[in-house]
Amino acid sequence: MDKELVISSQNGTVEIALVENKKLVELHKQKTESVYNVGDVFLGQVKKLMPGLNAAFVDIGHAKEAFLHYTDMGPLLNSNKKFTKDSTSGVQTSPLLEQFEIQEEIHKNGKVAQVLEKKNLLLVQIVKEPISTKGHRLSCEITVPGRFIVLTPFNNTIAISKKISTTEERERLFKLIESIRPKNFGVVVRTAAEHKKVAELHEEMNLLMERWKGLHGQLVKSKPPIKLLSELDKASSLIRDILNTSFNAIHVDNKELYHSIKDYLTMNLPEKAKILQYYSGSKHIFDALGIKRQIKSSFGNNSTLSSGAYIVVERTEAMHVIDVNSGPKVQRLDQESASLQVNLEAAEEIARQVRLRDIGGLIVIDFIDLKNTDNKTVLYNSMKKFMENDRSQHTILPLSKFGLMQITRQRARPEMTIDSAEHCPCCKGTGKVNPTILLIDTIESQMEFILRTKPIKSLSIEAHPFVIAFLKKGFFNYTWKWYFKYQKRIKLIENQDIGLITYKFYDGAEEIRMV
Repeated sequence: MDKELVISSQNGTVEIALVENKKLVELHKQKTESVYNVGDVFLGQVKKLMPGLNAAFVDIGHAKEAFLHYTDMGPLLNSNKKFTKDSTSGVQTSPLLEQFEIQEEIHKNGKVAQVLEKKNLLLVQIVKEPISTKGHRLSCEITVPGRFIVLTPFNNTIAISKKISTTEERERLFKLIESIRPKNFGVVVRTAAEHKKVAELHEEMNLLMERWKGLHGQLVKSKPPIKLLSELDKASSLIRDILNTSFNAIHVDNKELYHSIKDYLTMNLPEKAKILQYYSGSKHIFDALGIKRQIKSSFGNNSTLSSGAYIVVERTEAMHVIDVNSGPKVQRLDQESASLQVNLEAAEEIARQVRLRDIGGLIVIDFIDLKNTDNKTVLYNSMKKFMENDRSQHTILPLSKFGLMQITRQRARPEMTIDSAEHCPCCKGTGKVNPTILLIDTIESQMEFILRTKPIKSLSIEAHPFVIAFLKKGFFNYTWKWYFKYQKRIKLIENQDIGLITYKFYDGAEEIRMV
């Protein structure tokens, strides 16, 4: 399988496209000034216990308290609590766990009130970004990830990736890791470790232990909330997690990012350093490599297949529903064969769409009805094969008696949505707009309300370049007027894609929504 990574870093935003066999399968976007939090480790403090949810809310220093469910506490919660308490009080002075006594595991089906109390200190790790009104989701099962292995404190388990299939290689890696791992540290061996020499794995083990020692050094006699270990930025973490020998090209349009990735490849995959290419063309890299065209054709409600069939993707509050429909160009076979052919083509496209949009939660697919049991089995097995490359945890159920297939997929970040419909940028297709003469008055009125009612650290306004130009016009322009009035610098951000009379307020990287 041909794999390419296309990375664009322009105007304060990093966009990453993963292409497999010339098809766009993943799209990631991150503002360079925003913080990528998944994987960060904090010293948190329990603020509230919620017995009805069997969960706790934990203060990690963010605006919203983070959510910790009982199932995410892990069986080694007691060890986590003891290590945290002993380290913050100065009893546990060594980052190594050779003398640390592993505590009794908590009950799998227990209650939060049995294991936690208000004001308990915990080592917690972010596993999901905030979604909608929810804060970060946490786990007490701490991991320190590397390219080949993942370090897991407070246990002695060695787990090897299921994708390493040969018995000889699994046994070799197990014996090798057993000989180099520190006591009371478990290890997860990643697929990239296959056929790696002991020197490479031992070097990474030492690097991960240095990160753990740095975490412990900050933990000693510190008070919550405090960040102890920070994950890489989105681009670096994605490259670490997915880059392997099957990649045949990486395209980057930013010099600084190019040199950073080149250093990483030289250190970790020297044989792949030659696949990195710096793009210096005048067109946007996504336009030049055909990525933008695929984005525009992939994010609508409908997606047309090469046979003429099409799928319809609808989002509800509880789930995503996908309908499969045959088209006029479908080959005129017998009904059962034609239905199977369309369903298999649709299944491949659905697997791509789920990854591309990063759809999580419950997904219900209404395939074209099949009567033959063998054909239903073929469709089910094909769907599992098409989703093999999906890195998010997922479960696929066979077709129900109503011909529906159900998929659950882990949601780690907000769904990727791009409006590809052509609407009027001012009225959004409604045919009505607010009087433009009142636009600046409305902006000022809402800005004054925000500054009066919210604890703002850094306020910025995003609007169309025409509006921004008007606000900056003249020496004593609106930015100076606002500065003297509110004693606060207001940053203005141009966005060519936003409607002419549309604007947004931001506090740092977080959008402020007006209720």
